[in-house]
Amino acid sequence: MLEALKKQGVHTHLVVSKWGMENIRLELGETSLASLADELHDVDQLGASIASGSFLYDGMFIVPASMKTCASIAHGFSDNLIARAADVCLKEGRPLILSPRETPLSTIHLENLLKLAQAGARIVPPMPGFYNHPTSLDDVINHHVMKLLDQMGLHTRNEHRYTGEK
Repeated sequence: MLEALKKQGVHTHLVVSKWGMENIRLELGETSLASLADELHDVDQLGASIASGSFLYDGMFIVPASMKTCASIAHGFSDNLIARAADVCLKEGRPLILSPRETPLSTIHLENLLKLAQAGARIVPPMPGFYNHPTSLDDVINHHVMKLLDQMGLHTRNEHRYTGEK
């Protein structure tokens, strides 16, 4: 996601939760995402620029969005910078795109996601399409990133977009 935004010349602010960092370590190794972002913010720094409605930015992606984060945003519990910046997006009418990857979803999860959608957030779970005949995990990931970026109006060239039956 950060690589795709960088390719498009988008100025990015990165916030990673403690458990997000743990997931990165578990799934990607000791990878650092800081070099892919223009600005890095501590998750506990509620005084960061992105926590204010008067700071102008185009929108926010939360990828992946944990059910804890979704619940926090849905109920206005801005206890960290991720939830606070998301709250700002909603109150200012800016795009907020969430990509929850929890499964299965409980009734509580679904109610929180519905509440977020009703508040204006876009819910884009990583559900792969197979019409594009992916041949690798990278194909699946790149397709999902394309779908996320589309929600923000950042259209990328992707030779695997659906073009209709031939």
